[in-house]
Amino acid sequence: MTFRPLHDRVLVRRIEADERTAGGIIIPDTAKEKPQQGEVVAVGPGARDEAGKLVELDVKVGDRILFGKWSGTEIKINGEDLLIMKESDVLGVVENASAVKKAA
Repeated sequence: MTFRPLHDRVLVRRIEADERTAGGIIIPDTAKEKPQQGEVVAVGPGARDEAGKLVELDVKVGDRILFGKWSGTEIKINGEDLLIMKESDVLGVVENASAVKKAA
């Protein structure tokens, strides 16, 4: 099954956080928070402005994004847990994902 979001919606796959702290302590599943970072899987065509003109989304498939803790709606497609949210719920795009991981 394929899924295509409508309007200004974005389909996101969560990127799991590290299971260890910087000091090497293993974090159990019950203590982990849901990741607030994800990869865009699919995007809608965009929203319409007041004049009826289509405004394309700023995010594209493959972008690594940050989103709010309570953003989106969890759905399951082909057995995979995904999030669908409006583009306005996206806080930003991580431009250089490897540099962010090294800094953390």
